[in-house]
Amino acid sequence: GSKMANTNLRFKTNYAVSSKIEPFYKGGKISNDEQYIFCTCGSRVNILEISTVLLCLQDDQEDITSFAVSSDDEMLVTASRALLLKQWDWRRASCTRSWRAIHTVPVASMTFDSSSTLLATGGCDGTIKLWDVVKQYCTHNLKGSSGVVHLVQFHPDISRLQLFSSSLDCGIRMWDLRSSQCVCVLQSHYSSVTSLSFSADGGTMVSSGRDKICTVWDLNTRQAKRTVPIYEAVEGVVLLPKDEDLSQLGVKSKDWHFITAGSKGILRVWHASTARCVYTQKQDDNPFGLTHLFYLPASHRVATVTAEHNILLYQLPGLTTQQQFVGYSDEVLDVKFLGKNDSHIVVATNSSQLKVFELLTNSCQILFGHTDTVLTLDVFKKGLLFASCAKDRSVRVWQMDSDSGQVCCVAQGTSHTNAVGSISCSRMKASFVATGSQDCTVKVWDLPPDLSSEDICQLTPRTTEKAHDKDVNSVAVSPNDKLLASGSQDRTARLWSLAVDGNISLLGVFRGHRRGIWSVCFSPVDQVLATSSADGTTKLWSLQDFSCLKTFEGHDASVLKCIFVSRGTQLLTRQQELSNLLHEKKYLKALGLAISLDQPHTALTVIKAIRSGEDRCELLEKTLLKLRVDQKESLLRFCVVWNTNARNCLDAQAVLQVLLTHMPPEELLQYQGARTHLEGLIPYTGQQPGGRGFPYPNAGRA
Repeated sequence: GSKMANTNLRFKTNYAVSSKIEPFYKGGKISNDEQYIFCTCGSRVNILEISTVLLCLQDDQEDITSFAVSSDDEMLVTASRALLLKQWDWRRASCTRSWRAIHTVPVASMTFDSSSTLLATGGCDGTIKLWDVVKQYCTHNLKGSSGVVHLVQFHPDISRLQLFSSSLDCGIRMWDLRSSQCVCVLQSHYSSVTSLSFSADGGTMVSSGRDKICTVWDLNTRQAKRTVPIYEAVEGVVLLPKDEDLSQLGVKSKDWHFITAGSKGILRVWHASTARCVYTQKQDDNPFGLTHLFYLPASHRVATVTAEHNILLYQLPGLTTQQQFVGYSDEVLDVKFLGKNDSHIVVATNSSQLKVFELLTNSCQILFGHTDTVLTLDVFKKGLLFASCAKDRSVRVWQMDSDSGQVCCVAQGTSHTNAVGSISCSRMKASFVATGSQDCTVKVWDLPPDLSSEDICQLTPRTTEKAHDKDVNSVAVSPNDKLLASGSQDRTARLWSLAVDGNISLLGVFRGHRRGIWSVCFSPVDQVLATSSADGTTKLWSLQDFSCLKTFEGHDASVLKCIFVSRGTQLLTRQQELSNLLHEKKYLKALGLAISLDQPHTALTVIKAIRSGEDRCELLEKTLLKLRVDQKESLLRFCVVWNTNARNCLDAQAVLQVLLTHMPPEELLQYQGARTHLEGLIPYTGQQPGGRGFPYPNAGRA
């Protein structure tokens, strides 16, 4: 169009990274001065100053299986898969010494004593070794535990010279380090013991377990004083100090009380002698359990870690939320700028919770509300209001307070009957959102003019249109709010008019893609729509006569997203590269991609990658059973091709084994051409290894 003639635009050819928010936590501990969090992530230990990520210690390519920080915070020791122990001067990020662990298998747990001179390592081989880290030699080799020693902890009173450990047999072993003997086994739990917490005077200990109980022990008589049923798998327990006013937490007497964290995802306080729960934390609907609990006596705080690797700090005496860190975001599904001058970003990360990062500090707010994976987001023009949609079939609208930066949910709507995979906000002012779903419909939802954070407004759609024959993958509202475009798995895109009265009517259909459409996008300046598809192309269409103006080729895989940049004069597209997915071991996505591109050879590459790993049978089964029916159908078709080649027949047989074992014959026979496929397989399918013939003897004659 004529507007394209603007000549002084600088065209972009590539983009440089200006800053990153990276994963830093997959397990960790807090320094005793409570200023730092030490976190393992693969072969690194990251050190997080409670205000910002600070340092990273990198082991030479070997994953770290366990690590410990000494009580005086001076020493950090890591154990790697290569069975090396390394001591770090962590403030300078340098390794000062390394030595062989003498364990024959990796170290599963480690701890220092309170004098910072003794280090205990618990092995996957059932042995425990003690090291004098000052004189640098192995002082004890404690044998007798069964299986992996997943917990080692010294008694806080050094003069007692006692070590506690727990392994597969669920007993808590108490070792006397003078005689190197196990002096007793404390029996109470009947599944993994997850943590131990000691009283200040050292006479009382409480243990937690996945068997949903905590046990209070008298260490002087070595007897269980009380077993408290907690009704959830407990991952961490902390004995509360007796000499403080914790009445806000329901603590009314000077008896023993303790806090638990576990699979329910909330903190609770228990009165040991009556076994009653006296306080339950009010928490947003958190479907994820807590995996760790730490007590920070100096600053009077409690830290928890969620199963999603988020770190939360609470202040006593009231357990008020103080700080949140996102330690590890899984796959980033969508990200948008938010706030005044793009001060924040909001991220959907393969999780039911949204994360809002302040870009200056990386500090994060976790938004609860959706109950299944959030699939995508869109932000209204002013940047303080945004909308999200999820697999839980719902749409939610969120508002950021422009002063505090706090975000809360102000509206939600729940009338789709399947996952909602796309959303688009009105462009002129915040008046409506449009959504597209796997239920094949498009809905338009009106927002009330006054959204307040007091109570969540229930939205109802002003209109619902059965828009396509298959999943709606993408919707977009035009810059003037008058048009709506939708793109679908059915290979078409459609253009709708958004009338003021709320109805939508079909204006036309864009036909020409050979596979499903992943993304639709209006040009900001011209009467043009861009679409990108699983067929590897991006097309530009005229809004006047629905003709295809241009086809951009060059991607070798699905084009998942296209956006206009440089004021509408350039298109930026993003494809999903198979090699990246394989490298990141995202096999399900990679397989889905190969199937959507109808590339049997590529699919075979993915199957071979899955079958090259350790738990290959399990992994193959897990991956294949997550495929959709139509994807399994394609895979069956591919198997016929692979099976005729001696090099690939084992892969084909492995896939068939899974499909035929887990799929009822009637489901198989619904497949288009299933009979032909199965008949094509029979000549090549004799006795399989393990002596099993074809799982369905009559399949060929069905």
